[in-house]
Amino acid sequence: MTDGAAKVFKKDDALSELMGGAFSHLTTRDPQHFWTSGQWMTERRGGSDVAGGTETLAYPQADGTFHLHGYKWFSSATDCDMTLALARIVDENGQYQEGTKGLSLFYLETRTPEGALNGIEVQTMKNKLGTRQLPTAELLLDGTVAHLVSVPGQGVASIAPMLTITRYHNAASAVSIMRRIVHYARDYAFRRKAFGKLIVDWPLHVQTLSRMEVETRGAMAFLLDAAHLLGKEEAGEATEDDLNLLRLLVPILKLYTGKQAVSTVSEGLESIGGQGYIEDTGFPVMLRDAQVLSIWEGTTNILSLDVLRSIVKSRGQTMTTFFGQVQTRLAPFLQASNQDIQDTAQLIGQACNSLQSFMVASTNQDPAYLEMAARDFAYSIGRTYIGLLLLEHAGWKHAREEDVSVAKRWCSQDLCPVSSQAQRGAYSIDSSSLDYRIVMDGYQQKG
Repeated sequence: MTDGAAKVFKKDDALSELMGGAFSHLTTRDPQHFWTSGQWMTERRGGSDVAGGTETLAYPQADGTFHLHGYKWFSSATDCDMTLALARIVDENGQYQEGTKGLSLFYLETRTPEGALNGIEVQTMKNKLGTRQLPTAELLLDGTVAHLVSVPGQGVASIAPMLTITRYHNAASAVSIMRRIVHYARDYAFRRKAFGKLIVDWPLHVQTLSRMEVETRGAMAFLLDAAHLLGKEEAGEATEDDLNLLRLLVPILKLYTGKQAVSTVSEGLESIGGQGYIEDTGFPVMLRDAQVLSIWEGTTNILSLDVLRSIVKSRGQTMTTFFGQVQTRLAPFLQASNQDIQDTAQLIGQACNSLQSFMVASTNQDPAYLEMAARDFAYSIGRTYIGLLLLEHAGWKHAREEDVSVAKRWCSQDLCPVSSQAQRGAYSIDSSSLDYRIVMDGYQQKG
């Protein structure tokens, strides 16, 4: 969130100058002057529905500042030095606008120059499943002095750069915890004996470790590629294609790695056996901490819908760029002398074609059809793109034989589940659909 707040200020030169003191604190390398930032969006009615749930009101003051009054229900990094917060500006008639267009972005410091809290009352600390090292609280804002940092009513658009950064950091956390548990599980396999031999000598266990390793390498490749795109964007060197890919891939990166972190860490604990379930070893903490990675900064479903919105907002240009990139970068590998690389390239090409066919077929469907398919659609983009990245690494002149094996193993899975599910009729939207009947079975509505 600190990195994201600095990004918000840096993106707008006027903001960077206005908030020069804060920006310098966020970016300094001097620990005596360094600040951390929060991101206060979630309210009791809100969660992911920021527009519909934000009730915090901002009252203009004669000196150009605003006083915030509201209740922030889930405020991570409660011990931060400053934060960015969303609120609705109240006009001279006591009126304010509902919906997304009524939200504005504000900057506030959590303490006054005298060291007292800035109109902030800590109501309770959250008793969370994991990430207990991070203080999270419910906060009452009662006259909190704040500064407007967005055009009135454009708070969501102004905080978007921060969300891009926080989602990237979420993915970095996911990949790091995946790599950590894989290292532990592999090391354990070379030490633990079962039925007369090391468990690394049992083929089934090797297969389990291999699947964890491939998932981790795929996630790492995706993370580093997104870092490359972010770097080009920040350096002003990004092409329109780079920006389109960045807009499309960051929410997919976050949702995919967040979900895979939970399953990989869980598999890792199982690989270690009973010791993985004992608190003294520290492994249960890893699983609890991993669980939040698929929740904050947008759940899997919310991010899947964000992907659809980004496509609609760009009038399909993000997907046009995606398909063009995959096909262009794939072409050399389809003629490779290495048969494994060539076969893997063909699988990626088939997935890309299936994804395109699904998009064409869905254009004449009810909007709810694509909404139901959103999660599988996002997964299909992620798996196909990761396959391409692993293939490119396998074709690198310094690649090892195992790199080819990783790309081959990755592409042996269903790279385009949205197409497979569509063929099975999984996206039926009427009340007689299989999913609807499963959910409603045995449920008696009251009142």
